[in-house]
Amino acid sequence: MDRVSFIILLSCHLLLLLNPSSSHPLCTDSTAPFTLKTPLKFCPYNGAVCCNSLEDLGLQKQYQAMNISDPGCASVFKSVLCARCDQFSADLFTVDSVPRPVPVLCNSTVAANSSQTIQARDDFCGKIWDMCQNVSLLNSPFAASLQGQAGQPVTSNFTKLTELWQSKADFCNAFGGASLDESVCFDGGPVMLNKTEAPSPPSGMCLEKIGNGSYLNMVAHPDGSPRAFFSNQPGKIWLATIPKEGSGEMEIDESNPFLDLTDEVHFDTEFGMMGIAFHPNFAQNGRFFASFNCDKSQWPGCGGRCACNSDVNCDPSKIGTDNGAQPCQYQAVIAEFTANGTASELSLATSAKPSEVRRIFTMGLPFTAHHAGQILFGPDGYLYFMMGDGGGDGDPYNFSQNKKSLLGKIMRLDVDNIPNAAEISKLSLWGNYSIPKDNPYTEDKEMQPEVWALGLRNPWRCSFDSARPSYFMCADVGEDLYEEVDIITKAGNYGWRAYEGPYLFTPKQAPGGNTSLNSISPIFPVMGYNHSEVNKNEGSASITGGYFYRSMTDPCMHGRYLYADLYASGVWAGTENPGNSGNFSTSQIAFACAHDSPIPCSTVPETSLPSLGYIFSFGEDNNKDIFILASSGVYRIVRPSRCNYACAKENVTADVTPSPTTSSPPSQTSRLGPYKHTFLLCTSLLLLFLGFA
Repeated sequence: MDRVSFIILLSCHLLLLLNPSSSHPLCTDSTAPFTLKTPLKFCPYNGAVCCNSLEDLGLQKQYQAMNISDPGCASVFKSVLCARCDQFSADLFTVDSVPRPVPVLCNSTVAANSSQTIQARDDFCGKIWDMCQNVSLLNSPFAASLQGQAGQPVTSNFTKLTELWQSKADFCNAFGGASLDESVCFDGGPVMLNKTEAPSPPSGMCLEKIGNGSYLNMVAHPDGSPRAFFSNQPGKIWLATIPKEGSGEMEIDESNPFLDLTDEVHFDTEFGMMGIAFHPNFAQNGRFFASFNCDKSQWPGCGGRCACNSDVNCDPSKIGTDNGAQPCQYQAVIAEFTANGTASELSLATSAKPSEVRRIFTMGLPFTAHHAGQILFGPDGYLYFMMGDGGGDGDPYNFSQNKKSLLGKIMRLDVDNIPNAAEISKLSLWGNYSIPKDNPYTEDKEMQPEVWALGLRNPWRCSFDSARPSYFMCADVGEDLYEEVDIITKAGNYGWRAYEGPYLFTPKQAPGGNTSLNSISPIFPVMGYNHSEVNKNEGSASITGGYFYRSMTDPCMHGRYLYADLYASGVWAGTENPGNSGNFSTSQIAFACAHDSPIPCSTVPETSLPSLGYIFSFGEDNNKDIFILASSGVYRIVRPSRCNYACAKENVTADVTPSPTTSSPPSQTSRLGPYKHTFLLCTSLLLLFLGFA
């Protein structure tokens, strides 16, 4: 391959990596940015950063070792090295999961779409070329991208940009990118997303009632069909068929559950079956999981190590409960089950085998509240387990911040690689699972390796955004003041009980000690509300997390995060502005019931508003439609016009949106979005130079 062919090949490869990415503050190791007590000494960053003082010193030594003679070139190279500390460094240095030696450089020569203009001041890539093209650089990070490539060996540690790239256009085609709606680029300083005017909230949300049952969980069938699993708190799971919008009630046979665990499940106000999760390959392997509470005094199969133990300096004999129960009488359990059917017909199974395949997890609970218990499979194929702080007024034993405790944590478990008995004993695990190798604390002897994130009080309903998997949203129930929604990141600490949402929290009693504010870097909520905002008389509040709305059934709701309050029956929509920034504005959404709802909605006395009762949870089907699971029944969000709400986008999109269950996977070029023309051009040029055109 000659020099020109290689440059085209590498330039095209790098350009194709510049697909729009989902950007919210995130470091290259997938952890959240943190705030330092003292500013960095070398890199000019403050506020939220991705470098500590040791990493800052390392960048300074790397810069000094380059021995750059030209002051202007030295200045821009310092900023390129320091971009590692930017709070958006994951997006700058990792594109489509491929790490880069240098950040994506802002380049005015990259075309933007018709609605945007890239100003000349953003041409930082051109600035680097102009100032450094003929400067000899020792161990240049740009040369690292060519190291070992066929046809272009780098034979010296000293290089000039002109020795590697023929022109500014070649250089910036390889390393440049425009700052568009869904991507970021580096212009020499901290990434700043242009704030635009916040979109107006929808005029209202229209609902239709399709079921009368009261359920706690809804999970779409993994086979992509219009079916879903529902479960209730006492311990039953049903398989239901979801009708098309406006066509009738959902089909569910309450007398014939898919699985009945009521003999094992302990059901009370804050006890019961808390979560269900179906393996991504359920249609082939029939595996699914149930998260529930049991009472070891009532069921012999209930038993496990107490979460209050010597590891966390907690003595179970000294803990009292508010209902006469003994500490760890009640347990948090994850059990594995399998569908009832032959290997070729598992996706068609209408029942499950009643006996556990294996016990995945068991842990005794110190108090009678704050058990959370939701489970779900992430886009990475691992099982995420949400666990509350275990109860007690103000988390008195400070379990949420205790590194040895699994209470107040989100765990990430590998249930596909089950260790043998000897391995379980060696690792001191709580059940039959293994630890994913990239869990953040696998090498930290102070922290339990199961932990993905910590500092939560009682996470009630979490979800991954189907359009942007890096957005892992969790609602966390507050104590007396604030309800919050968090973006969960690897190793993130969400503050409880040093903080309740954005507010400092002081417990009434603290036999388990306190956490020093200087010892943690809390991540504050992106959305939330004070208790006084939803119930001015009693102050009662309990948040229920939801989903990003990704259906086009209501196009005016598309892209907004929906959540609710259990008691107030209020629903909020969070709108991110600018897009992918992690900055949200929220508004409470009015809602009504469609006049042609399959099941008539009951109304609040003296009003025409639907009476939902308690909002327990949300659900999402395979068409990305969103459902509200309330004490009064199951409701689906439908077209705004069915409630006479105005949405100008409805008529435009109603007839052109394909059904996700029937559409084919996008082709490679369609996934490239605005870069598909670059893809076709690069392909043609490569074929020409390689002699195949």
